[in-house]
Formats: sequence, structure tokens, C-alpha cells
Amino acid sequence: MGLNDPQWGNKNNSGGPPDLEELLRKLNAKVSAMMGGRGGAGKGRPGQPGGGAPMQGFAGGIGLIAAIAALIWIGSGFYIVDASQRGVVLRFGKKVEITEPGPRWHLPFPVETVEVVNLSQVRTVEVGYRDNVKNKILKESLMLTDDENIIDIQFAVQYFLSDPADYLFNNRMPDENVRQAAETAIREVVGKNKMDYVLYEGREQVAAAGTKLMQEILDRYKSGILVSKLTMQNAQPPEQVQAAFDDAVKAGQDRERQKNEGQAYANDVVPRARGTAARLIQESEGYKQSVIANAEGDASRFKQILVEYEKAPAVTRERMYIDMMQQVMGNVSKVMVDQKNGNSLLYLPLDKLLETTRTAGAAVDALPATSQTSDNTAAQRARDSLLGRDRGAR
Repeated sequence: MGLNDPQWGNKNNSGGPPDLEELLRKLNAKVSAMMGGRGGAGKGRPGQPGGGAPMQGFAGGIGLIAAIAALIWIGSGFYIVDASQRGVVLRFGKKVEITEPGPRWHLPFPVETVEVVNLSQVRTVEVGYRDNVKNKILKESLMLTDDENIIDIQFAVQYFLSDPADYLFNNRMPDENVRQAAETAIREVVGKNKMDYVLYEGREQVAAAGTKLMQEILDRYKSGILVSKLTMQNAQPPEQVQAAFDDAVKAGQDRERQKNEGQAYANDVVPRARGTAARLIQESEGYKQSVIANAEGDASRFKQILVEYEKAPAVTRERMYIDMMQQVMGNVSKVMVDQKNGNSLLYLPLDKLLETTRTAGAAVDALPATSQTSDNTAAQRARDSLLGRDRGAR
């Protein structure tokens, strides 16, 4: 059988090709059933009964598929923007508008596209390390201070977006720009300060100054980024000089401790010295007032004596002599007795007697009551013998 045989496609051979008209007829019937129409077996082109039905059904199926595709294409333009997000609509790659939160629609691809940017998300970049401070990146962390020392610094920067359009279009790699701006800012701040200041008392000030300078750099780039916080994770000397630096730190701590001890000693001694000086000053002032008062009293007494002396010179002179002798002889332990009827001069060692009496009294206090009584009797006898000798001499 030749290929041009009109009955070739109508034979129901198991090994022959399928009947194309029958397939088209079945497809037309299915599409018509979906569209609500009727099968077109009795309709055809003029002069050829039933010949136009398959083609009409095929055209209707293509139209349905095109309509469905058009609906899907139009529906692809719908999108939803959350409360923390903004949508940037691009028409052939150019920014058209920034949409607010809510359901939105744009012309479908390829006419327009939309980039949804989260503004409230806190983003983080790490400088000097990745994921863990032990995973150091020395080319980022090693910095030079003002006193020509090298320190190893790791820090993290937290930021969020303030302008989605600037973030998307003004910089090619905005996150990498944040890292480079942070490294630049910290290097400038560290380079203007001493090593001890950066490592110890000035860490918060260094972080604050770095945050401010970093924000200024990003604003000049119009990056649409707002820096939230710069956190110093670690700041120390390089590992190669860590031991020597620890020794220097200990020496500095010892120096501060000795200074504090010296200051404590000064705080203890100086107030006492000042108190002693104030006491001496007060005593000298009191002595001064006492001397002045005594001098004034002596002058007043002399004036009064002068008045009495002018009234009775002899009596006053005798009284003054007696007072003076009493004052002079009051502290003398020797007594001189002048005998009027003889030339012999009697010497009474009263000081020895008084000393003997005091010694005997002290011994008496240490002895029992019986010995004390006998000693008192002996002392009484000694005094009596002395008195009797004195009477015989007279």
C-alpha cells in the first residue's frame, strides 16, 4: 500500500499509525464540552460534510489556553507588602515608585518587576573575624595606634535600612560597603589615640566615635543605611607580644597600687600633722594670752604695792622681803638655824630625814601589819631623839 492511498489512515491496523482526524475529533469534543457547546459531527464546510468541525474546535482550545495564560500573566502582578517592608517597583529596570504596606499590583513581567525590602530587619557585619572571634582575619583586625603600637581589634556593626531605593541602586554591594566603611572609621579613630586608651578606659569612646564617623561615610555614599550600634568584641595586643604586654600591665598595676598606698599614708599622716600644728598654735595662743594676763596682773599688783609703799615704806619693805624669802626658800630642802647665844651653827639635814621617812613609809606599805607597827615605833623614837638633841643644843 502506498503512502498516498486515501484509506491509509483509516485502516484499523494494530501496527499502523493512529487516525489524526479521529484524534482531532475527540479533542474538539472535549473542548466543546468544556465550553458548553455541542459536538460538530453534522457541521462541515460546504461540499465536505463534517470537514470543518475539527479545525474550529482546535481554534477554540487555543483561545481558551491563551485566555487562561493571560489571566495567569495578569495575576502574577499582584503582591503583598508587609508592615515592616517597602516595595520598589521597576519598569524595565528603572524605579517607578515605592509602595507602602498592603496588597499591591504592578504590570507583570517583563514590563515591571518589584523588589521587596525589609526596613526593620537588623543586619550585622563583622570586621576582623567571621562567626567567632577565634576565626580572626588579621588583615582587617590589626591596626596601628598613635604611639606606634599594633593592636588586634574585632568588632561587629548592626544597621538597618532607611531608604530602600538608595540601598538598591546607589551602591553595587551595600553590605560590603558597610564593612569597608566600618574598618576605615575604626582605623582612623584608633590611629588618633594611644594604645592604653583604646584597650582600657576609652573603648566606649572609640566605639562611639567610630559609629559617628562610619555614619558620615555612608551618608556621603547615599547608601540608605542607618548604623544602629558598633560593638567591640575584642581588643588586645598581637599574640606575639602578649606576654611582654602582660608584664607591662602588671608593672603598671603595681605602680598604681604603690601610688594608692602612698596616698593612703599621706591621707593618714597629713591630717594628724595638721591637727598637731593646729593644737600647737592654739597652745601658743593660750600661752601668749596667759603671759600677757600675768604681766598685766603683775603690773597692776606693782602699782597697788607702790601706792601702799608710799603710805608706809618700812612695813611694805618688810612684807616684800618676807614674801620673797618665802618664795625663794620654799623649794630649798636645807634649813639653816642661827643661834643667838652661841657661835656654833646647827645643820639639820631635813632632806635626808624626809627621804628616810618616805623610804620607811614605802617599806611599811609592803610589809605586814605587825612589821609596820614596829617600824612606826622605831621612826617615832628616831624623831624623839632628834628633837631631844635639838633642845640640848639650844
